[in-house]
Amino acid sequence: MMSEVTLNIKDTSELAVSELITIMQARTKVFVVEQNCAYQEVDDADFNARHVYFTNHQELIAYTRIISDGNPNYIRFGRVLVAAPYRKQHFGRQIVTETIKEIQHLYPEKSIKIGAQNYLRKFYESFGFQAVSDVYLEDDISHIDMILSGGH
Repeated sequence: MMSEVTLNIKDTSELAVSELITIMQARTKVFVVEQNCAYQEVDDADFNARHVYFTNHQELIAYTRIISDGNPNYIRFGRVLVAAPYRKQHFGRQIVTETIKEIQHLYPEKSIKIGAQNYLRKFYESFGFQAVSDVYLEDDISHIDMILSGGH
């Protein structure tokens, strides 16, 4: 039931062990297994990330992580996913919308920079992101850097 969807926004240190494991399982399933891409999915950025995710009871629906890496101009988010049973139900748009809102609330003067998978370029452009790089390969997947200007 979609009426039981809950938005969760927590720093890594606020996550219960079960929440952290659920997030890591979902990310590994999508970015390593589904995309057949062997890389260090759980990384040092996770220690200080802010996690934005929807759940239906304990089940993860959609997820992103926000990273502040000390850059004075940009905040980043990534690891955007929608769990397979919930795809094609607009949760991708909803999770990105909530992530942008959270970043603009916490860092109103900073722009948002993402490394988007190139096939999602038009999706991110629909939020106002603009491409700022050529297409490049990251872990054999075409990506493009995009920025949403801050200070709105």
